[in-house]
Amino acid sequence: MSVIDAGQLKRGIAVLIDSVPHLIAELDFVKPGKGQALYKCKLRNLRTNQLYDRTYRSGERFETADVVESDLQFLYADGDFLHFMHTQTFEQLDLRRDAAGDALNFLKESMVVKGLVFDGHPISIDLPNFVNLQVAESEPGIKGDTAAGASKPVTLETGLVVQVPLFINQGEVIRVDTRTGAYVERVKR
Repeated sequence: MSVIDAGQLKRGIAVLIDSVPHLIAELDFVKPGKGQALYKCKLRNLRTNQLYDRTYRSGERFETADVVESDLQFLYADGDFLHFMHTQTFEQLDLRRDAAGDALNFLKESMVVKGLVFDGHPISIDLPNFVNLQVAESEPGIKGDTAAGASKPVTLETGLVVQVPLFINQGEVIRVDTRTGAYVERVKR
């Protein structure tokens, strides 16, 4: 960890504030007509994922956070924790279930995700934009039932419920957008 001053802050840098890693999401330089220059920052707390604004003077110093992006393989969920394996070191890492947020709806065993690791502990995960999930439960679509938009709800292997076209049946694999939770297409086997 190195020390930098406010003039070296850039968007995307991780710094420690009160011993907690924060990512600089936005940064504006303000030079008032009178007085010292200011840096208005929008910070993202990497542990809680909350965004907030802070203003710093040009002489303030910050300690950079050693946050490393790594490939993590999802192993299983147990109680309040999700268990991952680092794909390079094969070390097992635990992430609090609440830190995963909506990602839990798309995680399945052996899936590889990007994770931010700080002090040997994952603090957040980033899913790929699309995942392939199997349909666990599906009501049969009735032919000619297009008054409701020709879609039906299905439950996927992770428990997520999505709207799909009537031709999707139980046991089929579909592609889902992790950003919106919406059906994209049926996956050909």
